[in-house]
Formats: sequence, C-alpha cells, structure tokens
Amino acid sequence: MVLVLFNNLTEKDKSRAIDNLISESTPRQDFFLLVILSILMATFGLLTNSAAVIIGSMLIAPILYPILSLSLGIVIADFRLISRSFYTLVKSIVFGVSASALTTIFFKPKFFNLETEEARLLFSEILSRTEPTIIYGAIAVVAGLAASFALIKPHLSETLPGTAISVALIPPLAVTGIGIATLDWNIISNSFMLFMVNTIGIIFASMIVFSLMHLYIKREEVRKVITRESGVMEKEIEKAKKEHERED
Repeated sequence: MVLVLFNNLTEKDKSRAIDNLISESTPRQDFFLLVILSILMATFGLLTNSAAVIIGSMLIAPILYPILSLSLGIVIADFRLISRSFYTLVKSIVFGVSASALTTIFFKPKFFNLETEEARLLFSEILSRTEPTIIYGAIAVVAGLAASFALIKPHLSETLPGTAISVALIPPLAVTGIGIATLDWNIISNSFMLFMVNTIGIIFASMIVFSLMHLYIKREEVRKVITRESGVMEKEIEKAKKEHERED
C-alpha cells in the first residue's frame, strides 16, 4: 500500500508541485507582506485571547512554503534552493517577530502581567505557546507528512491551509515578539523553541515524503524554475524602481 501511495505519481504532478512550491516560496515583497499581516493578526488574537482570530492568521500565512522548499533542497542536494529557502525563512522570522513586538508595545493591555493567576486565564492563548513538548514535535511530523503529500497530489492541495493551522507556525513567532516587547526571556525562549520544534518536525517529515516520491531526479527542473522565478522577481523590482522614478 505504501509503495502504491508514493509510486503512482505522474511526472506532470511532480513538475507542477515543484513549480508551485518554488513559486510560492520566492522572497517577493508580497510574500513578506502576507507574513507581516498574518503575524499582526496573530498578535492581536493573542492579546485579546481570541482563538478565532489566531486561526484566521494561520490561514493567510505563507511561511509553510519556504520550509517545504528547504526540505526539497536538502533532498535533491541543491545548495541554491537551500540558501534561497533559508533566506526567505530567516527574513520572514525577523519581519514577523519585529512586527509582533512593535504591535505589542502599542496595543498591550495595561493589566498585561502573566505572573498573576487572573492574567494567566485572560491570556491562556499566549501561555499555551510557551510550553514546547514532545507532543508538539509529533504533531509537526504528522503535519509535515500531510503537507508534503498534499502538495504533490493535485486533488489534495486544498488541504494545505488546514495543515498550516494544525502545525501552528505563526502564533509561536507572534508570542516571541510579545516576549521581546515585554522583556520576558521565558516567553521568548520557550515560544521560539516551539517554533523550531515545529519547523524541524516539518522538514524531517517532508524530506521522507519527497525522497519516497523520488523528487531527487528533478534536480535540473528545480534549477530551471529557480532561475525563471529569480528573473521574474528581478523584473518586478526593476519595474517598481522605474515607476518610482517616474512618480518623482
């Protein structure tokens, strides 16, 4: 059964998945804008202890894609894809944590103090992201298996948003920003550790799936897509500069 699941893929499915993955993880300005917006929404949701708002923030976050493309880069041993994906991920973390910290500084409730019992009840959504355990690692592995498998299967791709919700990458980053704004080292370290546990779990699981699907034979195709996307991004930047000069 396992062999059938991973060996009944068409070359067209593999090519489409690679194209989509690299395109969605390209470090464009709109990509980072969505990251910042999702972090802002998550921060507001955490500060108001609203689970619905937090879930909404995870739906618009594109941060799962550079993590999956990093896994693909490792599987096919392509340093260009690895460095590109790592750059996108690190920049997303910096932008996201900074946005969360600034938001917390301006919108933090006056009674915000997680040391009191009352505050711990009012901000339970924040505290739940400061307790990294082995269960979160297991959830990340399962989510990574689901995300990478759904990415390749066209009829399953609509399940990716649900996977993004289950693994919860955005809320821990938002909590890290909250910890920085409140100068709470315990919140900073534990929430960022949870983010890293989730990230490593996804990378580990998706590497297994991509290997079983024999995506390593698509190395040349990956390089072509990267070159194409880099060219498109450069043209977009050049066009934006010309529009700016024209306005001036």
